[in-house]
Amino acid sequence: MLEDLVAGQVTLTTVWLLGVSMGLTACTVTCLPFMGTWALGRAGGQAEAFLHTGVFLAGRVTTYTLLAALAGAAGLGLARALGGPWGNGVIGVASVAAGLWLLRPKVSRCSTATASLATTQPIHFKRKADSLPPLFMGAALSLTPCTPLASLLALAAHAGSAASGATYGLAFGLGAAMTPILVLVPLAGRLGQEIRNGREWIARWLSCGAAAVLIMLGLRRLMLLI
Repeated sequence: MLEDLVAGQVTLTTVWLLGVSMGLTACTVTCLPFMGTWALGRAGGQAEAFLHTGVFLAGRVTTYTLLAALAGAAGLGLARALGGPWGNGVIGVASVAAGLWLLRPKVSRCSTATASLATTQPIHFKRKADSLPPLFMGAALSLTPCTPLASLLALAAHAGSAASGATYGLAFGLGAAMTPILVLVPLAGRLGQEIRNGREWIARWLSCGAAAVLIMLGLRRLMLLI
């Protein structure tokens, strides 16, 4: 593809299609275990899961844009560094943090005093705060070392400017947002809600189980750095 760039044959459509190809394949395989587990553990229903999926994808698009802008400004050396294995560490930390976040509501329910304080917080504030883990996971998973990311950063580096790189990154990110997780993650959220309905006792186990899976996924990523 770099040869095509030199020849002036790489367009934004080409970069967008590169993102689409990843969104329909590698993105689904990589991201679904994280976001599907999150939505299932939250058991907040289809609407909440769709919102969190949108936040997750926004984190990915933003990160791709910023990475490509940096690569365009700093050149190929930084592009190679950004595509290195250290991204696994960021993903691991984000996944472990999301797992711990899932445990927070359950811990608060164990304490009557803590629960009473929690009810004084505005509901909309709590909902906004609960969108942070998907946002961070989306940003972190954008750092997954893969050929499409390496190609994007190389293209941005050869583009020669931060603005051109950011344009490539935005086009790539919007393409990568075309992914089946837009359907699969809301289904997981609805499934969690259906399991919980009429069985409030199971909510704790569902949330704790999902938290354990996210923490294990995160630790597995961190182990790749050793």
